[in-house]
Amino acid sequence: MARTATIERTTSESTIRLLLDLDGTGSSSISTTVPFFDHMLTALSKHSLIDLDVQATGDTDIDAHHTVEDTAIALGLALRDALGDKTGVRRYGDATVPLDEALARAVVDLSGRPFLVHGGEPAGFELHRIGGHFTGSLVRHVFEAIALNARITAHVDVLAGRDPHHIAEAEFKAFARAMRVAVEPDPRVTGVPSTKGAL
Repeated sequence: MARTATIERTTSESTIRLLLDLDGTGSSSISTTVPFFDHMLTALSKHSLIDLDVQATGDTDIDAHHTVEDTAIALGLALRDALGDKTGVRRYGDATVPLDEALARAVVDLSGRPFLVHGGEPAGFELHRIGGHFTGSLVRHVFEAIALNARITAHVDVLAGRDPHHIAEAEFKAFARAMRVAVEPDPRVTGVPSTKGAL
């Protein structure tokens, strides 16, 4: 069965249309009107091998926050839909990814229990505007929205870094690589990889 999903989400603050294919090649078409976020979602798609088509607009004249968070919510919902009952997946994934001086680690569990542990970003990172639109604090918001709506457990930690662009990108790439492993079908797994029989 195809592991795909389409999410359309409209509020007074944003309009999102997102298509996802877990068994893709990492191809993407991303337009959120927030350039740095487009860059991060493109990297997430490329390094997870999850195909993504994201078209989003919103009240970015006020702030990028609503459009970014609402897109991340849609991404989480799409992951949840595409994973279905999670039969045959590896379930767990982890990755440590460098980007020059930055180093980030991500560990994910398709547990059905939404939880995010996120830390290690240097003081002041959350206030930095990357690319003029994307505030550093949004990195956590993105991972939180994905984890809660996909119903996964995610630990994302910055182990080293100075440049805000590098730090954020290392985090997204580490998360992408961890998700690539977790969602991958495991030919040795029969049914759902849980002693409970459900995830």
